[in-house]
Amino acid sequence: MRIVFTLLFTGILVSITIFCPAQTDSSKAVRDSVANTQLVLTTRLLRENDSLQKADEAQKKALQQQLLQSNDNDARKKELQEKLNSFQQADSLKKVANQLRINQLRATHNGIPVVPFGDTLFYIYNKLGPLQPSDRAENINRKLAQLSDDPFFSADSIRTIQNENNIDVTYNDLVLLSVTDDDALWLNQDKMEVAQSYVVAIKKAVEQDKKDHSLQSVLIRLGWLLLIIVVFSTIVYGINRFFKWLRKKIVTDKDRFFKGVKVKEYALLNQQKQIGIVFNVLRIARIISILFIFYITLPFVFSIFPWTEGIADKLIDWTLSPVKSIFHSFVQYLPKLLTILVIYFITRYLVKLVNYLAGEIAAGNLTIRGFYPDWAAPTASGVKFLLYAFMFVVIFPYLPGSDSKIFQGVSVFLGILFSLGSSSAISNVIAGFVITYMRPFKIGDRVKIGEITGDVIEKNLLVTRLRTIKNEEITVPNASILNGHTINFTTSSKDLGLILHTTVTIGYDVPWKKVHEMLISAAMATDGVLKDKAPFVLQTSLNDFSIAYEINVYTDHSHKMALLYSDLHRNIQDHFNAAGVEIMSPHFFAHRDGNTSTVPPEYLADDYKAPVMKVKVEKE
Repeated sequence: MRIVFTLLFTGILVSITIFCPAQTDSSKAVRDSVANTQLVLTTRLLRENDSLQKADEAQKKALQQQLLQSNDNDARKKELQEKLNSFQQADSLKKVANQLRINQLRATHNGIPVVPFGDTLFYIYNKLGPLQPSDRAENINRKLAQLSDDPFFSADSIRTIQNENNIDVTYNDLVLLSVTDDDALWLNQDKMEVAQSYVVAIKKAVEQDKKDHSLQSVLIRLGWLLLIIVVFSTIVYGINRFFKWLRKKIVTDKDRFFKGVKVKEYALLNQQKQIGIVFNVLRIARIISILFIFYITLPFVFSIFPWTEGIADKLIDWTLSPVKSIFHSFVQYLPKLLTILVIYFITRYLVKLVNYLAGEIAAGNLTIRGFYPDWAAPTASGVKFLLYAFMFVVIFPYLPGSDSKIFQGVSVFLGILFSLGSSSAISNVIAGFVITYMRPFKIGDRVKIGEITGDVIEKNLLVTRLRTIKNEEITVPNASILNGHTINFTTSSKDLGLILHTTVTIGYDVPWKKVHEMLISAAMATDGVLKDKAPFVLQTSLNDFSIAYEINVYTDHSHKMALLYSDLHRNIQDHFNAAGVEIMSPHFFAHRDGNTSTVPPEYLADDYKAPVMKVKVEKE
């Protein structure tokens, strides 16, 4: 604990040394120049005021003398009395005006304090020859410090000496300071009165400083320091013991205080996590308590010794100044904060209104001519985005630091990064809106996008998700959909019927009418094919060895295309095999003599025998 206290104490002293504001030479020179100008003006006005007072006093005495000499002339006496009264009234008004101007000038120049031992003794307002007030104050501080260091100091040796123009305050042969007429004018006192008040203040300050630095005083202060350290250590020990007892109490009664936290069926916090959180809070509270006690102790420690009394005031000021500044800034920011809250709540309820209208349109409760229900959700998303964007634009000037150049620069930088990094995303969003209002498909439709065939399971502003017949989920960017072509198998299947078609090639030896009958019969035997819309056959090409026949059937089951194609192909095989017709797909060529038919054996006659090879020899 002593090591911690020593480290913290050293850190405070180092921070005081580092962070104390230092005045630069240039700023000090500017301030001195302004102060000197004010000082010259004020001193000049004081001298003029003093001269006017003396002239007015002489004129007033002359009028009073004339008044005394005019005892027998009542008219002359009355005239002089009126003139004297008028003069006194004007003089009173002039004095009040001059005094007001002097007080205003004095308020702008507080003087240079003489602070040899930490407390201000008096102030220096005027120059003395080439010496500025700050130079005079510095010389006085240095000489008073010499008095304090003198082991044979005698307060009775400080006296005042009248010279030709000034009154000097001396200690033996050392001139401590000089009181001038200008100094007396500033204080509106007599020179001797000012000098005597300075002597009293100097004697008291030097005697008190020597007393504060005596061995007895230092020993007493060291005793107080040890007492404060003991009290501080005791309080810290008590805090540690108290938090240690709390930890044991929590562990002992954990089943009583901690039951876990559940949100519906989800265990948000179990017992161990709750205990861990409480232990962390106790640890932080213990550290904050010790630091708080330590910070309260520091002013008492620094106030014990005279040479560190100012540090305690600085520590308190460093703590309270940021708090005051933050509180003052918060109070000033309250009107803007209320404006932001009003804008936010208005936007929030507008968003709720948009969500409500979108839900009603999507459910079919609200119908708008030319506006489809599936447009409701994406349109609501776009409107909400615009509302939030408008809200941010309106709120931005009210944000703290929004008028700062740094804040504006960071905002521009982030905007550029967002623009450069989200170009593809923005293009997908725009494509999503276009696709929404084009209505090429909706959720649940069987579509073909490029080479991908599947059911639409999700559609948003960025991507469209498909599930293939193999249960593969494929994500397609909206920009790719807009740039390519899309085939929708579901849109017209309920009204017009989706036409499924497949092609077979049959040899020229089979009559085309028979092929048509077999294909239509196979199509009608397929489940899922519309019976009220007759299938039809198209002869698409006459090849070298076969004819291409295309069977077309109607269905309203677009999601069963693969299964319907499979059943149709199976039925075509069965019907052609039963009729003994070979399917020449893609091309089939064979020597019929001596070769078995390609029809499966179960479809051939029981007495079927493969023909023998016939060879004909011709002799010349």
